[in-house]
Amino acid sequence: MIERTLVLIKPDGVYRSLIGKVISDFEEAGLKIVALKLVKPTKEVALNHYPADENWYNSLWEKTKKSFEEQGKQFAETPQQTGDRVRSYLVNYIVDQPVVAMVVEGNEAIANVRKIVGATSPSKADPSTIRGKFSTDSYDLADSQQRAVRNIVHASDSKETAEREIKTWFKDEEIVEYKRADEDILY
Repeated sequence: MIERTLVLIKPDGVYRSLIGKVISDFEEAGLKIVALKLVKPTKEVALNHYPADENWYNSLWEKTKKSFEEQGKQFAETPQQTGDRVRSYLVNYIVDQPVVAMVVEGNEAIANVRKIVGATSPSKADPSTIRGKFSTDSYDLADSQQRAVRNIVHASDSKETAEREIKTWFKDEEIVEYKRADEDILY
């Protein structure tokens, strides 16, 4: 199924001049870029991108709690506290710093993009993925420095999220319809 997803090359990817390499990985996999821009996000855009969603807060809290317990550490935050803390790290990281926003289209684009970018924690990402090739950051290090994980890219995790995120970053007229020369072979 042909679908669209949002990808952000975060400030660490932009500052390290990885834009072309990241885009190349998607294009080489048969996906196409249908919208692309370099922006300095406003706080409003960042807050819309990272909404205060109860399900996200609970999921984040469970993962964080499990990670602490695996290390034999105490964890006393509530889901709200954990969510607010991490959300503030994420928002502060992308506000007023260059970010490349793009809409990627192709067969099962959401799942394929997430496979190409790799695990959210670069230290656990397969070395053949974008995060595995270009970062070694971890949640533990980021938490100890009270900052967001520097994992090069963001990729939407579901169809609903992709639709919301694309609308946050792009106007309809900024998304271009075209056919790749190899689409008949790819799809």
